[in-house]
Amino acid sequence: MLEVAGVEAFVRTWPGLPGRPLKDRHALARSFVAKAVLGLATTAALIERLAVDRTLRRLCGWERAASVPGESTFSRAFAEFARSGLPGRAHEALIKQTHKDRLVGHISRDATAIEAREKPARTAPAEKAPKRKRGRPKKDEVMPAKELKRLERQVNMTLAAMLADLPMGCAVGTKRNAKGYKTSWIGYKLHIDTADGDIPVSCLLTSASLHDSQVALPLATITAGRVTNLYDLMDSAYDAPEIAERSRALGHVPIIDPNPRRGGKAEAEAEARARRCAGHSLAEDIRFKERSAAERVNSALKDSYGARFVRVRGHDKVLCHLMFGILALAAEQLMRLVT
Repeated sequence: MLEVAGVEAFVRTWPGLPGRPLKDRHALARSFVAKAVLGLATTAALIERLAVDRTLRRLCGWERAASVPGESTFSRAFAEFARSGLPGRAHEALIKQTHKDRLVGHISRDATAIEAREKPARTAPAEKAPKRKRGRPKKDEVMPAKELKRLERQVNMTLAAMLADLPMGCAVGTKRNAKGYKTSWIGYKLHIDTADGDIPVSCLLTSASLHDSQVALPLATITAGRVTNLYDLMDSAYDAPEIAERSRALGHVPIIDPNPRRGGKAEAEAEARARRCAGHSLAEDIRFKERSAAERVNSALKDSYGARFVRVRGHDKVLCHLMFGILALAAEQLMRLVT
């Protein structure tokens, strides 16, 4: 998996500079990938494993146990990797290299909660618009323009502008689980686009309070630059005309679960019952079952690749920690796809 990920090729080094030489960043980067693969919760556990596991230590790049640096060196290297976006750049290169001649059938879009050990950022209260008298406006009165929603603004924005407009700080998130109960958490929300074969191709980390639909347009733009796919599969949280139009503009076919809040729930349920009684299934319904790939990636990332053990603080470091897991998961799924 270390060979497939190739993370050391994206490590920035500055040899020959004056001062105390830096520890080998290549070995440190490979060790963080190994930490995600082995599901180790802390850096101390990684150092203990490197001290006793000679094979793992040599795979990372250290011959002797005494050559493995301490926690402070690992911490400084991790902060450097977070600032440079090392695992994200390695993951992007891996996806582009392996999918340049591949046609992906389905892209499953979903988001998952990421709990963090930090206080949520305080948000400034929204400014209330001055109240005006009821009735028709006066002859010379100028009515204030209606403020556009984020999805409406994103339609005419570039990718950089869309990313800059998204909230990235720690916040309180609330969602309704499969049983209909509301659950809350403090931290972030990881939005992932998953290709056939349970391969995560792109992801974004935002505040936990942000709705899933607000990230659909920038995430779709990033994915379109990495892979070529035919269908976009999304649940009812993404049921918005702007999202469907962007999917069609990219040359894809959007298959979105209809949102009951938009009306027509009774008619849709009656039609679904009639189809089940007749033993008939729509092609869109059959394809929508492929969206289970997104759920498998979310669960694998949390259960096996360290997304449940976030011990760092700040958006950049949390994203770096998660991206090492994403990189390891993508490498493993690509190996399974080849074999």
